[in-house]
Amino acid sequence: MTLTPSLLAALWRERRPAGPPIAHGFRSRYPDHWVRFHTLPGSKRYPETEDEYATVLERHNAILDELFTGTDVFVVTADWAGTPDGPAHHPEPRRTLHPRGIHWWTESDTADPDPDFHIHTRLYADRRPWRPGCVDELLRAVADDRLADVFLADTGFRRMHHPYDGGADASSPHRTSGTDCATGTRSGCPTTPQACGRARRRQDGCRAAVRGPVAVVSGGPSAFGRRPSETVLEVGL
Repeated sequence: MTLTPSLLAALWRERRPAGPPIAHGFRSRYPDHWVRFHTLPGSKRYPETEDEYATVLERHNAILDELFTGTDVFVVTADWAGTPDGPAHHPEPRRTLHPRGIHWWTESDTADPDPDFHIHTRLYADRRPWRPGCVDELLRAVADDRLADVFLADTGFRRMHHPYDGGADASSPHRTSGTDCATGTRSGCPTTPQACGRARRRQDGCRAAVRGPVAVVSGGPSAFGRRPSETVLEVGL
């Protein structure tokens, strides 16, 4: 598919009719289809050393590999302006880090009667083959809270990964019971001794499939979207 703004917007409306492609809203809009991952031990929010940055990138890339190995992805970034076509309030680092992104969506919040408080969120996208490391500069900027509302998606908008400062929300078309991998909360996690035993065995089985201490979906390779009844576990955190 040739990436054009109108085709991309039409595809989003067809596949994700529940709302606009504003990444910070995905978790509430699709409550049964997300998993939250924390990118530093102890749910620490911001990396402070190069070793911690390496951990953040390693964990993001392991999750992204689970979602997108062997596929193309849409990489989406955002800026904000006071008018739909006006200058961005903070054009950098988005403009430098995502130069190939085409403007494909504007979501306007004009509820305030004062136009000075209107906000227009503009989204930009490119399409590229997924490979580990191909969005590391964007991920590092997100980790530093210099970019927001970034997300990656497959070319059908079925699987999505929204990094934020401190972690990531990953979404698939299959139920995940909205689990937080730092706390193990909500109904997707084991609640009986038998279920805990099965979960531990699945966890042991997937350790070899990950690179270093990362949060992954249990059940081995490609668990996202292929075993809707599987539990989400944290590995090596």
